[in-house]
Amino acid sequence: MNKPLLLSLAAAAVLGSTLNAETMYERIQAMELQMKQMQQELERLKAQTPQNDQDVVATTDETKESDDTEDDDEEESIEDTIEEIQENLAELNKNTNSNHLKFGVDYRFAVDNLQYKMADGSTQKNNAFMTNRLWVNMNWAATKNLSFTGQLAYNKAFGARSGASDPTNAAFETFDWIANENAYDDQLRVRSVYFLYKDTEFFGVDMPWTFSVGRRPSTNGHLINLRDDDPQSSPMGHTINVEFDGLSSKFVLENLTGVDGMYIKLCAGRGMSNAAPRMGTTPYADNSVENASIDLAGLIFTPWSDGQYTLNTQYYYADNLIDVINPNDFTQGFDTVGGLHSFTANFVANGIGDGISDYLDETTFFISGAMSITDPDKGKAMLGSAVDESVKGYSYWIGAQMPSLISEEGKWGVEFNHGSKYWRSITYGEDTNIGSKVAARGDAYEVYFTEYLVEDILSMQIRYTYIDYNYAGSNGFFGNTSGNSMSMEEAIAAGLGDQVVDKAQDIRFYLRYRY
Repeated sequence: MNKPLLLSLAAAAVLGSTLNAETMYERIQAMELQMKQMQQELERLKAQTPQNDQDVVATTDETKESDDTEDDDEEESIEDTIEEIQENLAELNKNTNSNHLKFGVDYRFAVDNLQYKMADGSTQKNNAFMTNRLWVNMNWAATKNLSFTGQLAYNKAFGARSGASDPTNAAFETFDWIANENAYDDQLRVRSVYFLYKDTEFFGVDMPWTFSVGRRPSTNGHLINLRDDDPQSSPMGHTINVEFDGLSSKFVLENLTGVDGMYIKLCAGRGMSNAAPRMGTTPYADNSVENASIDLAGLIFTPWSDGQYTLNTQYYYADNLIDVINPNDFTQGFDTVGGLHSFTANFVANGIGDGISDYLDETTFFISGAMSITDPDKGKAMLGSAVDESVKGYSYWIGAQMPSLISEEGKWGVEFNHGSKYWRSITYGEDTNIGSKVAARGDAYEVYFTEYLVEDILSMQIRYTYIDYNYAGSNGFFGNTSGNSMSMEEAIAAGLGDQVVDKAQDIRFYLRYRY
């Protein structure tokens, strides 16, 4: 390809697509296509340039005498052309990615078969609970250090607005921690929105770091993201999986310590604000009559990760946690009961062994352990314990994800987790319609198969989740009403046998489009 033709292609890439396309989407698509063509031509030209003469053809031939001046001129012409293409590619990339808000969509249709067996032996079910879920993703890198990420969400059952017409349950279903995680209504809400600042040094110290603030991407965190077929967010999914407003700052310690993958991440946020209504006498004032604001602070520490094997830890403390005053009538509001300490540690192997087999190389195995400790307010009780009593809960979680036996890109996985009587996580946002499986005070079993139908754009999944509860309150709040960890026998004796779930299962099939 001669130089004028290459320059014409560069000009067309930068200008033509923006002038001729009718919509912004068409412009971006055309520009990205032309950028790929330019990159291919760039690679071809580079391949034609002798590797040992790169510096020579970029300047003058001062170190080697040659009679073949025509070849030198041709090489210089190629080098100049490469430089001009690189400049135009940088400008094109800036227009398509770096400095313009870019959108993506993630749509999922799902149908769930839900079955419940209550403590008294009665049953409830929904043979085909169908939902539409839409995520609209937004990204904008204003500079090399500063970027913006946002996500709008819609999640609704077919032909219904769940909870919208029932004031008794509306207070729970619209709770801010799961505003976009439950099948609610037909409104498009903000699921996450935050800016991220990153730098390679921290006040002159060789320590890459980041800072961000906004509505946090604190759902689909480590480990739970595997079965959800999503990139992992930073929280450990064993103990926290809710939408959250707050800030975080990460410090990579690898260069300072010499330990592979070491980093620490500090997080803090507010789960519920204590503020008077806007139309009151003192708008947004601290309303001491109501519950205190719920705050959470914690840290994530990865002491070591070599890319294949990783050890992660997490601690947080949540204060001013709540329970409903009357579990049969949520309109009576909430009561503040105390705080919660939470500890998590997990080990992840992204590939088992080294070259034993291709199958094991592509297998992920993990094991996670967690502990929760209640910190009740004076005169209050938590999770079914005595007044002022602090209790400990424990949980462990084991799982593996393996390559599909049907296709190259598909995968299947198995997971098991167990929780003790007083185990408590904050995982209301977990994408399991029968309730959070990792919150179960009992045993939970899960198997799933994920296959890609059209490249990485259209996928399907079949998932089976079974939970065998030993104690009630796994999906309640933190006090002695909805969070009471009574046994099945105690629930029957209290006349609650038809309100406490003993066993539950969810068979889900979905089709998912992402682009």
